[in-house]
Amino acid sequence: MAELTASTGKANGKYRRNRVSTRVDLTAMVDLAFLLITFFILTTTLQKSRMFGVTMPDTTEPISKINVSEKSTMTICLGSNNQAVSYLGMTEKPLTQPKVTNYGKTGIRQAIIDLNKQVAATTGKAMFVIIKASNHSVYQNLVATLDELHIAGATGYAIEDITPNEVTLLKQKGIY
Repeated sequence: MAELTASTGKANGKYRRNRVSTRVDLTAMVDLAFLLITFFILTTTLQKSRMFGVTMPDTTEPISKINVSEKSTMTICLGSNNQAVSYLGMTEKPLTQPKVTNYGKTGIRQAIIDLNKQVAATTGKAMFVIIKASNHSVYQNLVATLDELHIAGATGYAIEDITPNEVTLLKQKGIY
């Protein structure tokens, strides 16, 4: 810590004032500096955003249609008020009842996980997800849906334009 050294005080028969020399041990300060450096390096490493790439089609070539079975296709229609409608199949003939959900682990993530298990059990294939955003949804909802797909482990998805039939469905559910 600190060390004090004192002189004897008597020189040539006269008493002098004692001079005290101090020496401060800086070991604790060095330890604290390394702890702070380690803390800040660790927090900046943890704050790095993790993202996944979105593959966009080549616009120079004509777009080819992908044939995916209705039994293995989940459709998510993004509506207003931070809500979405999800179902298995297509809008004209949904294989499951369209369900209104929110964005989060108990909402759209759970719907993705449940339907993915159902598709894997019935068809043995991976589920394909179609995301359709309405005019009343916000960009944050699309990003949240993509995040939930990534967390739930969905392998294939597409972002498409919403159709008038799906707008009618959103109006019926009260989220357009």
